[in-house]
This record gives sequence, structure tokens and C-alpha cells, in this order.
Amino acid sequence: MFPALAALVLALAASSNAVVPHHAALHRRHNNIGASVSYVPRSTSYKLVERYEGKNFFDGWDFFTGADPTHGNVKFVDGDAASKLAYVQDDGTVVLAVDDFSDVPAGGARNSIRISTKKAWDRGLFIADIYSMPHGCGVWPAYWSLGQGKDWPNAGEIDIIEGVNTNTQNQITLHSGPGCALDKKADALSNLLGTTCASSPDNNSGCAWQQKANNTFGHLFNMQAGGVYAHALEADAISVWFFDRDAVPADIAAGKPDPSTWGTPTALFPSSQCDIKSHFLAQSLIFDITLCGDWAGPAYESSGCPGTCASAIADKSNFNVAKWKIASVSVYQ
Repeated sequence: MFPALAALVLALAASSNAVVPHHAALHRRHNNIGASVSYVPRSTSYKLVERYEGKNFFDGWDFFTGADPTHGNVKFVDGDAASKLAYVQDDGTVVLAVDDFSDVPAGGARNSIRISTKKAWDRGLFIADIYSMPHGCGVWPAYWSLGQGKDWPNAGEIDIIEGVNTNTQNQITLHSGPGCALDKKADALSNLLGTTCASSPDNNSGCAWQQKANNTFGHLFNMQAGGVYAHALEADAISVWFFDRDAVPADIAAGKPDPSTWGTPTALFPSSQCDIKSHFLAQSLIFDITLCGDWAGPAYESSGCPGTCASAIADKSNFNVAKWKIASVSVYQ
């Protein structure tokens, strides 16, 4: 998962502190620029092909132990070092955490977790039921997917959940190779941030939407016992929906998801200005938690956080809630 440019990042950090009415993301967004490009309900009958949950959750995931590509103050671990950071509770909840018990110097690296699915899919419907997500000063969590078979960003990247520090509004972003853009007429419930999906190491903002409600990322998301993020990867569009815990559609709970009944997506990336199939190859799902790095670091002060991001690393209590708590991740095709 690659960071946004500093200018966009700082603007996002500042805007995320605005007070947004609860359930604001459920109100339809009106696009006044010509005819909108709307989500077309699919007739596809999705069938479950993979479900990650409970005691067997980690059997389908690999632990990444390389250097953090976003230059965070973390060391991604596996094996014994990961046993206290990646585990399944007695009630079946999957936990992914940052080390909040070791002494680490300012500017040092805390142990953390990044996992990716062993399998990859070139299309499908992906549903993540999440009870809580990491948040706090210096914290940068993400739930995303990465294309296989080509160097970044030419196989595509889809960021479903991402934010930093005290953000309360989730950002949904695509990164691609050259020739892919987000149609500014796309009809979605979120605020449009950028339309250039094509990315590079020196220009990696991507095309993005920012959700309107302040319960879509961080503390308030956790206070409502989280919710469900669903996204569809198909040749005609990449579509993302968010549902509060008390508004999860019955068809999702029944294991028979029908996106044609879910209404306008939270975020929509239609194929009108991007050949989805050629830009987004088979995707592996990823959860990670990094600290400071290329986004949370520059946005630290503007997020209202005390001191510096480097100094925050030394206070282990800063990371008591830097945890993913996951009910399940399901894949349908």
C-alpha cells in the first residue's frame, strides 16, 4: 500500500476532523456535472469460494517480513515474534496488533503485522466484517489488495480502508499503471479527492474517494462495533460499499450477497476511463499496520497529535488500540 502525496495527505488529515452527521454516507450524493456514471446492478449470482474466520483464519494467509515500502517505524514479523500480535480469541475474533508491551526508543521500530492471502482473484465480491480497526497518533492501518505478476503499480492496487492518526473518515483509493483515470462523473456517496489513478513512486496519490461520515474510520467506527466493507472487482467497475454494524444487509448475513439491492456505492471506479481488467490483475487481500512513515509522519502535527511521530514510538501506551479485530473475510465469485 503506497502513500498519497504530502499535499493531499495534509489536506485529508485536516478535513477528517470535520463533524459529519451519523449515517451521512447513507444519503445519496448528487453530481451536478452533466450526466452521472452510475452503478449498474449486476445480475451475477455470487457464490462463496473462500471464507477466512475463526481458528483456521491464518491458514490462508502469508506473513510479510520484508522492509516496509512506506518507510514506517515497524518491523513486520512472523513465527514466534508474531504469536502475541496475530492470534484468534476464544470467541473466534481474529486480532492483528502492534507491539504495545516492549520498550522501543524514539524513532525506533516496533514489531507489527502485515498479512496477505495465499490466493489471488481477478474478479469477485469481497466482504470484510470488522469489529474494530487500529487508530491513534502515529498509526497507519490499511485493508487493501495488490495485483500479482507485474511490478507496482502495473498490476493494480485497491485500498479499501486507509487512514492515519486521528482521521475519522475513510479513504478509498486505486493505484494503477498508465492510462487509467476515475471518471469525474462517477456517482458515489463519498467526496471525490482525485481522478488520476496512474501512479508512480514520485506521484502516488492515485484516484480516490473520501467517505463523508465520521464513523467510517478509527474511534467512532470501533465504538459502534465496526461494520462491513464490501467491494466488487469486475470488468465494468470496482465498487465499494460500507455498512454500519446496525445496517448490514440481510443478504450478507445470510451468506447470499446481492449487490444489486445495495444502492449507490460508497465509492465507484467505472471502466469508462479505465480498462479495469487490464489494469487490475489477480489481487491478493492484505491487512497491515504501520507507524509514522510516508503518510502518518507528515500528517502527524496537523492531526492534532502531541510532540513528534518519532517520539510517539517510544510510548507503548500509544498503541493499546492499534489492533484489527476481524470477524471474517469472505470471497464470492
